[in-house]
Amino acid sequence: MKALLAAGGTGGHMFPAQSLSEELTRLGWDCAMITDGRGRKHAGRIKADPVIEVQAASISPRRPIKALRGTMQLARGVRQAKSFMRDWQPDVVIGFGGYPSFPALRAAESLNIPRVIHEQNAVLGRVNRVFARKATIVASGFDRLEKLPVRANHVVVGNPLRDAIIRSVSRSVPKTSSHINILAVGGSLGANILSDVVPEAIAALPEPIRMRLRLTQQVTESRLDAARAVYERIGAHANLATFFTDIEDHLAKADLIIARAGASSVSEIALMGKPSILIPLAIAMDDHQTANARALESLGAAKIVPESEFTVARLSKLLSEILNDQDWLDQAGRNAKKLARPDAARDLAALVVSAAG
Repeated sequence: MKALLAAGGTGGHMFPAQSLSEELTRLGWDCAMITDGRGRKHAGRIKADPVIEVQAASISPRRPIKALRGTMQLARGVRQAKSFMRDWQPDVVIGFGGYPSFPALRAAESLNIPRVIHEQNAVLGRVNRVFARKATIVASGFDRLEKLPVRANHVVVGNPLRDAIIRSVSRSVPKTSSHINILAVGGSLGANILSDVVPEAIAALPEPIRMRLRLTQQVTESRLDAARAVYERIGAHANLATFFTDIEDHLAKADLIIARAGASSVSEIALMGKPSILIPLAIAMDDHQTANARALESLGAAKIVPESEFTVARLSKLLSEILNDQDWLDQAGRNAKKLARPDAARDLAALVVSAAG
C-alpha cells in the first residue's frame, strides 16, 4: 500500500508527518511526500521516498497582486501533484496543513483518491478548512477543534509525536531533589521575547529561590551573549543554546516548562506530564496557540500569559508564586497527563489504513 504525505515547511506540520511515516513504514507501507522548497530542507528524517517539491504560496486577499501570483503558483503545484499521483498511484493522501499541502489535496480530490486531513492545532487551519468537508476523515490533535465544518467526519487522535519523544517518557521522573529544573523554549527558531524576559525574570527572583534553579534555555542567536551575561552575573546554573538536538532529554528532566503553545509543544508537555507557563504567539493565525494552551489551562495544568503581558515583572511574580507551591506543581503535572495521547501515531495510521480501504 502507498501513502502520500503532504505538509508545509514548519516543524509543526513536519513532525506529525514524520511520526506517521515511521508508523506506516513499520506496517510495511511505502510513503512519498509532497512539500515545497522550505519543507524539503526539513524532510531528511521523514521516512518517505521520493520527496517531491511542488509550487506553493500563501494567498492574502489584502494583497491582490501577490494573491494572483500565489494562485498561479498553486495551480502549477496542483498540476505537478496530479502528474506525480497518476504515476505513483497512492492509495491515500494525508494532508498536515500549510500551503504546500494544498496542491496535493486538490489533486487527490480531482482524482477521487481518499484524503485524510490531520489538524495539529485546536483551530482548523486555512488550507485544511478548504478540504475538510469533503475529506474522508478529519483527524485532530485536540478534543476541541474550532472552525470545523458541520458535515466533516471528525475523529480525535491526538498529535503524533516523534519516536525519540515517546521513548523519553520513561525517563520523566517526579522531582526528588531540592533543585528545580526549568526548561524555557521558544519553538523551532526560538523567540526573542523569551530570550529577553526569562533571564531577567530569573535574576529578579529572591536569592533563596534562585539558588535552587537549574536552567536550560533556548536563546535566539542575537540574544545569546546578553542572556549568558545575566546568568553569569547572578551565578545561575544555566545551559543555553540556540537549538537543542536532545530536547526530549530536557523535557524529561524538567520540573517546569516555559514555552510557546504550538501544537507539538503542548502535546509533548502533556505526554511528559509537566506543569507549564505558556506564552501563545500573538501573530499566530486565528490565535490558535491560545486555543492550544487552553487545553492545558482548563485542566489546571498550565498558566497562560499573553504575549502583551509577558514582562519581567509579571513572569518573576508568577515564578515566585508557583515555585513556592510544590502542591500546584505536582498537581499540574498530573493534570497535564490527562491530555496525553501516546498512541496518536498508531491511531492516525489506523485511520489512514481504514480510509485507503
